[in-house]
Amino acid sequence: MKETARNNWQIDRAIQSSARNIEGHLHRFFYPNDTTRYFDWPNFQYAYPWRIWFNQYELAAIPTLVTTGTAGGTLTGQTIPLSACNFEPVNSGPPYTYLELRRDQTFSFGAGPTPQRDIGITGTFGFTVDKDAAGTLAAAVSSTTATAVTVSDGSLVGVGNLLIVDSERMIVSEKSSLDTGQTVLSGVTSASSADVAVGVADGTQLHIDEMIQVDSERMLIVDITGNSVTVKRAWDGTVLASHSTGAHIFAFRTLTVVRGQLGTAAATHSNGAAAFIHRVPSLVRDLSLAESVNRVLEETGGYSDPQGEGGAAIHGLGGALADLWDEAETVFGRKARIRVV
Repeated sequence: MKETARNNWQIDRAIQSSARNIEGHLHRFFYPNDTTRYFDWPNFQYAYPWRIWFNQYELAAIPTLVTTGTAGGTLTGQTIPLSACNFEPVNSGPPYTYLELRRDQTFSFGAGPTPQRDIGITGTFGFTVDKDAAGTLAAAVSSTTATAVTVSDGSLVGVGNLLIVDSERMIVSEKSSLDTGQTVLSGVTSASSADVAVGVADGTQLHIDEMIQVDSERMLIVDITGNSVTVKRAWDGTVLASHSTGAHIFAFRTLTVVRGQLGTAAATHSNGAAAFIHRVPSLVRDLSLAESVNRVLEETGGYSDPQGEGGAAIHGLGGALADLWDEAETVFGRKARIRVV
């Protein structure tokens, strides 16, 4: 899609609505959230007295604190050591869907004056805490209120990603260009789509799959051999143009972020600190991308119905989404639990 200031908000909205739709259908959250969840005990679950189900919440990792007798939601009760807890299912988790107290220990639930919010579990809730490397910070973040973060490789992180630096999680809301320090030494001096080799002084300062900009033309890097960078011209809806030797090369490495998200606190970070992005399962990511693109295009087309009837009908956009939905629900869909009311 050709990027314009006008359609950025439309794409952001499509990303958000698609993600929430997928979570609703699959009955789970695919982002980590550090928080405390409270549970009643007894809560009239059909379960053994040493077992507590987490219901719609899943634990993405072993928690840091389990208490009982929390006095209506305040963590002032009895701490149950993690060594006395079994988080299940042990062979396929995380995520963990329930907790069992070890029956060879003396701990039990229900130590408070009321069953309401008797159990408190503090930890990271969600599907996983998996993450992928996303280069390093190219400049220090010296303030807890700064909203601009510069990374070393713009190809590894994009809008909508959950960026993780040290213990802080940040949501990326925008990307902008930054001078790479490289200039055009040869190539792209003609407005020809066949002119795809850009000579630079140091090819290690650029990255495959990174979008660069020279003057007003954007290009996508598809290969790097030594100091020769192969690009796709007129990328992102920009206009093919000629560029003079010495023109500066910009890359989209400056991120606009929302700080201290999902239970983490905003902090300062040093130059060169390792950056990561939260890893969503590939199939769920594919579905989210497909749904987001389809929403933008369907909105433009007015959500039109297929034209014609039977086998001769011409289906509109998103006709193949059903298969992707079926695959995602088969692999990651979580069945809703039913209990007597």
